[in-house]
Amino acid sequence: MARLLQAAQALAGASAQRVEQDDTFFNCERGRLKLCAFPERPGHGELIFYQRADATGPKASFYEIATTRCADELRRTLSLAYGQAGRVRKIRRFVKIGRSRVHLDQVEGLGDFMELEVELVEGESELGGQQEAQALMLALGLQDAPLIAGAYTDLLQARKP
Repeated sequence: MARLLQAAQALAGASAQRVEQDDTFFNCERGRLKLCAFPERPGHGELIFYQRADATGPKASFYEIATTRCADELRRTLSLAYGQAGRVRKIRRFVKIGRSRVHLDQVEGLGDFMELEVELVEGESELGGQQEAQALMLALGLQDAPLIAGAYTDLLQARKP
């Protein structure tokens, strides 16, 4: 991860930002619904609904984000209404390279991961984003890295006896 962090920062021409996240996933039939709370900023959070295929390799993602200053209260309310599907605690370091974000995550109970997001413009084909992601993975020396299909919460659930 240290080598990958250095390479990402060199490509970005900037230092990585660090953020702690406590993500609570809620039962949701049409995608994923998670509340990202930020322990370093008590009360602050983001409620994110997203839809993304659970497949390996590059994939499109649709999402909506609503910010809150009442993350703990919102977590309690949504837990009562929908039930929790999982919880993920992580330390994320990230840099922006052009229109791409490189996330280097230390996930509690799982280990280290890299997540890459390429933001597409309205009407752009997924192929352009996929090609950009593949070029960035090559530049980071990750062209042969194993890819995962789901979310961290899925990996954590799979580890439970």
